[in-house]
Amino acid sequence: MRKEKTIDFQIKWAWHSISRMYNAYAAKFDTTMAVGYVLLNIDLENGTPATKIAPLLGMEPRSLVRMLKNLEEKGLITREIDESDKRFVRIVLTDLGKEKRELSREGVLHFNNMIREKIPLEKLVTFFDVIKDINKLVEEENTKLKAGDAFEEL
Repeated sequence: MRKEKTIDFQIKWAWHSISRMYNAYAAKFDTTMAVGYVLLNIDLENGTPATKIAPLLGMEPRSLVRMLKNLEEKGLITREIDESDKRFVRIVLTDLGKEKRELSREGVLHFNNMIREKIPLEKLVTFFDVIKDINKLVEEENTKLKAGDAFEEL
């Protein structure tokens, strides 16, 4: 089978195209897509517990630690330690972080509006159904892999 005919190639190819587009957009504002994605997942009003961010983003905790340190050094976030439980750290956006978050939000909205203008709703509904099914199958396969019995049917 040619790689262009595989499902995973098409998904990865599309995501890399989207990622390049977002990074080109973000570069105009001296940031990256990854930074924008983190900022978009931090609650504007209350901040977000540090332990909740990595699962929201599908990141490894080690990668997130580096990212948060970088965001803090750039003045986009602060860390607030809970007074009653010193182990609990909440990530809060600074004013600059809120500005960059809004720019990221505008980029995402622009992309989604562009896609919705060009692709008919019924195709998008089908796409969402298919990608949801793919995610479900992948999660089931991951569960099998963790149990040590994946790919046994192949």
